[in-house]
Amino acid sequence: MALMPRLRALLRRQFSASTVGTRRPTSTDRRRGDSVQEDALRAMLHDDPNDVRAFDALAELVRRRAAESANPEDPLTAAADEETPADQRERAADLAVWALAEEFAGHPRGWYPLLELGRLSLSSDPEGAVRRLATAAERDPEGRALAGGMEILRGAGMPVEALGLGVGHWRAREHIPAVGEHLVIAALEAGRVLEARQHLASLQLHPDHGEVARVRPALEQAIAAHEAAQQPAP
Repeated sequence: MALMPRLRALLRRQFSASTVGTRRPTSTDRRRGDSVQEDALRAMLHDDPNDVRAFDALAELVRRRAAESANPEDPLTAAADEETPADQRERAADLAVWALAEEFAGHPRGWYPLLELGRLSLSSDPEGAVRRLATAAERDPEGRALAGGMEILRGAGMPVEALGLGVGHWRAREHIPAVGEHLVIAALEAGRVLEARQHLASLQLHPDHGEVARVRPALEQAIAAHEAAQQPAP
């Protein structure tokens, strides 16, 4: 069974908003240290669902535990015939992280978990992934989620989708300059040099002139290189 049907099965499960940040029931053989660490990390994420270090640490914990205890009898984690044991462990770990991200994405301010949901679903459900990344961008007034979503799309070889996400949500005066950087680079990756120059000009609107001055030379060089490559040979 492919990953997305299992993820959709998880999506159909009903969760109460009151369970956000609450440790889920676990087997009694869990090491005490893991339980204490998990409770502490969940408490941190309950206060701030976008605490990147806490989320990544908790994701690593549940990923490791899921990989160690994958159950082939579970219909959500049952292995396909062609899967190796390593594939089974990786899939079980991804499902565990999906469930974790889904849980904290229920927080009205939670944008970082939505980025993880988008990343996990990108290969199997690109349209749904882009919607999750867009929702994340809408929840973050500083633009960190937007920059993260564009980075995920660019890393997956989807610069046009990254441009669509960025253009639809970018507020040049309010969002961190990294959003403008991603827009310029995504435009170049999509072969839109003129659009890249327009985004670079808009980046000048940001009030942090020092940061803009720091990133601008590299972006100018990248644009110039693409313009030179488009010139017809003599």
